[in-house]
Amino acid sequence: MSDQPSRLELLRFARRVVVQQATAAVRQLDGWIADEERREAERRRGEEMRPPPPDWLLQYGLNRKNVDAVHAGDCWAATKSGRARPASREQVVEALRHGVPACVHCRPDTALGLLDNP
Repeated sequence: MSDQPSRLELLRFARRVVVQQATAAVRQLDGWIADEERREAERRRGEEMRPPPPDWLLQYGLNRKNVDAVHAGDCWAATKSGRARPASREQVVEALRHGVPACVHCRPDTALGLLDNP
């Protein structure tokens, strides 16, 4: 007999190598899937735990003392400034009555019924 492996032995060896590599690749994919599932679950938990937005916001000026505008709680313009703080309905109505401008995007004065036409 020859010291060289037969064609059949070589094919069986090649099969074992392919199975080993495929098993390792599947394990790697399973790990990636598990990581992504954990990230998705954390994101969902974060959204569930996030408090609801306030109903109303008062936007303060650069000096943080003067009120510059009144916004609805979900207004994108208020969140861009970074100077808006939650406020009660009474505070917002009082600010509007004292001449603080209402946001032209979310129209809190209309939502409060203080102005019928935007």
